[in-house]
Amino acid sequence: MKIIDRYILTSYLQRLIAVFAICMLIFVVQTFWLYVDELAGKGLDLVIIFRFLIYFSPKLVPLVLPLSVLLAALMTYGTLAENYEFAAMKSSGISLQRAMVGLVIFHVFLGIASFYFSNHVIPYGELKSYNLRKNLAKLKPALAIREGMFNDLGEINIKVNRKYGDNDRFLEDIIIHEKTNDQRNTIVIKAKTGELKSETSDAMLQMVLYDGHRYEEVRPDKPKEQLKHPHTKVAFEQYTMNIDLSQFNNVDLTEENYTSTFRMQRIDQLNQSIDTLQITYDEDRAVFSENFNKESAFRDLPTLENDSLALDSALKANVLQFIKVDQTWQYFDVIQGALADIRKDIRDLDNKKRTFFILQKLINLHKITRDDKYVLTFASLMLFLIGASLGAIIRKGGLGLPLVLAVLIFLTYHYIGLFAKNAAEDNSIPPTLASWTATLIMAPLALYLTRRATNDKGFVNIDVLWVPLVDFVKKITLIKTKKKVL
Repeated sequence: MKIIDRYILTSYLQRLIAVFAICMLIFVVQTFWLYVDELAGKGLDLVIIFRFLIYFSPKLVPLVLPLSVLLAALMTYGTLAENYEFAAMKSSGISLQRAMVGLVIFHVFLGIASFYFSNHVIPYGELKSYNLRKNLAKLKPALAIREGMFNDLGEINIKVNRKYGDNDRFLEDIIIHEKTNDQRNTIVIKAKTGELKSETSDAMLQMVLYDGHRYEEVRPDKPKEQLKHPHTKVAFEQYTMNIDLSQFNNVDLTEENYTSTFRMQRIDQLNQSIDTLQITYDEDRAVFSENFNKESAFRDLPTLENDSLALDSALKANVLQFIKVDQTWQYFDVIQGALADIRKDIRDLDNKKRTFFILQKLINLHKITRDDKYVLTFASLMLFLIGASLGAIIRKGGLGLPLVLAVLIFLTYHYIGLFAKNAAEDNSIPPTLASWTATLIMAPLALYLTRRATNDKGFVNIDVLWVPLVDFVKKITLIKTKKKVL
């Protein structure tokens, strides 16, 4: 490697690593706030939260890496042009294309690494983060008895109107619903006051109730007895309850029950899933089409087509003349029956249409996920060419104008791809085309900017439009002057 290549590569990598770290930190913080409702109030320690963010981070790389490459290229080549280092290179016979060769080779290897990352690391991170989210959803809020609302304490639901005393140990106006095996609310306990004899963090919570009643609904076997709504009522001056909290929030956060969603699969697994889903989709459509033709209200139409001339003449006379019945009341019954059959067929078609739409959408999502792994390989190289060429043209480094241009270009690239993928989900456009749309649209821009930067031209040649306009205005002015003289 020559000194000039090492110098440019070092300058670029310093900016790329710094920008990537900053952007990743911003997106991780945004992710935390996005899922804060699922994490807050459940007594999670920092290790669990950190583990969730680590598992979720690989999914952010396809978003952060292209932006980092674009911004780093803009800053690097903008700084080189601003400090007249490109002028020194060109005076030594080194063109812009030669100055970009080293980083182009670097981005080829970066594309290969990103493909491996998207095919192995991202599915693994999706597997871990998705299962961890599902397990965290099973956790209940941290154990605490709050005033004025029912609190789930495992075996009971308890509501108190007031807490007071040391560590809020004393309770007033207590209502307790005990949980039973049949999932029916049959036991209710009410007490005027109560006291917690142990901490809510202990495995066994002891609570003493004073001056209250216990109600239990009795469910007899005989139906006649059930109409009387029998129940038992017991008054007490002191009632001690021992509540087992050992199973409260006893959730295994490492459990993995979900392992086969399309975002967790590699390319070979996605291809297999796509083939299986496509075969199922085609078979279901063929079976439905065959059964519908046999059982629908139109099943007799092929026999009518055999005598099409007679049917045409009958329809010209009266559209319902082909109905052959003996009595008038039978005539109207046949019409009503036919209308009912047609409405039923329309409902069946609508229901099956929704089913096929969901299945087709699932197939398209598999294809989009598969193709995105290939797109990331070329996206970084394409955005590097745009950033490097644009940086050499505008001749500005730092975080001012390059940052604004990078954000605008990246948002354009990102939302083109997003809109195309949304269109592909409902089969408006092919899924493969949707994944490559943004890259195919931005590729001509990359070639255009690279050519103009190599030829030391600006972003847009305004003279192409400005000079003809000035000449036209001059001609109009000259004609008016001649008319005034005459």
